[in-house]
Amino acid sequence: MIKTYKILSLFLSYPDTDLQDFLYEGIVELRKEGLLGDPIIDNLGEFADHFTKEDIIDWQAYYVSLFDTSRKTSLYIFEHLKGDSKDRGSAMTDLMDFYRDNDLVLSERELPDYLPVFLEFLSELDKEKASELLAQPVNVIGRIYSALKESGNIYRHVLEAVISLSAVSPDDEDISLLKNDFISNGDDGSYKKPFNSSGETIDPGH
Repeated sequence: MIKTYKILSLFLSYPDTDLQDFLYEGIVELRKEGLLGDPIIDNLGEFADHFTKEDIIDWQAYYVSLFDTSRKTSLYIFEHLKGDSKDRGSAMTDLMDFYRDNDLVLSERELPDYLPVFLEFLSELDKEKASELLAQPVNVIGRIYSALKESGNIYRHVLEAVISLSAVSPDDEDISLLKNDFISNGDDGSYKKPFNSSGETIDPGH
């Protein structure tokens, strides 16, 4: 297992007392594995400091307000690409099949395009393959990061860490397209299928 992907998955998951108790341990494990640079881990340390001191009920309410009520910061990847269009269902099915082909079985309550679920899946791969697959939705992740950075939100540090693991950096032009188009159109013609059954890297600009 690649612990870094698993820990970042946990950091982006709905918070509970177990996660709160794990925050500092997670930072220690990130330093041990060494996939992230020291400045990024230092920023994650600020994230851990902040939420270790937070009342868990307040943190949970904050999480829901941030990620579940705003589409621009939604952690559901296909919401940024497909909106509420019928294509989202078929994309979900394709991704579920891809997970199943790679021995990941989700519970009935888990949706396959939830970013923490995707990161957990990547944690079971080798580092090179995980980095390549992370590159497929990296523009969506970059969009979420951009929105959080603009508002100075502390969760930006976790998204920054995720992006740093990708084989490619987010494309600023494609992020702008997502910002401008996804709310009104629900889908952009350049973003038809960020994951495929073969697991090949897809250039989202073509």
